[in-house]
Amino acid sequence: MTTTLASRITAVCPIAPPGAQTYANTLTGYVLWGVLALMLVGVVVSIGAVVGGRVFAMPHASKAGVVGVAVVFVAAVAYMVVPGMLSGLTGTGCV
Repeated sequence: MTTTLASRITAVCPIAPPGAQTYANTLTGYVLWGVLALMLVGVVVSIGAVVGGRVFAMPHASKAGVVGVAVVFVAAVAYMVVPGMLSGLTGTGCV
């Protein structure tokens, strides 16, 4: 009885309803491109803070700009690593 129940539970493979995968792919694509655009904006603003801090003798702005560039760099590394980690953890979708 327990082995039958265990085999039934492990045989659950959730799948998207017919036609839903295209919308999920579209939504995922929009999110990924949106994140890339925000990273680009973050780099531009951070470089602007560094340059503005140097030009107007505002060392705090320059420091904030350098930290901003570092944060965007860490986010870019996470952007490349995290999807692969999630894919490896979830596998094919079967529980």
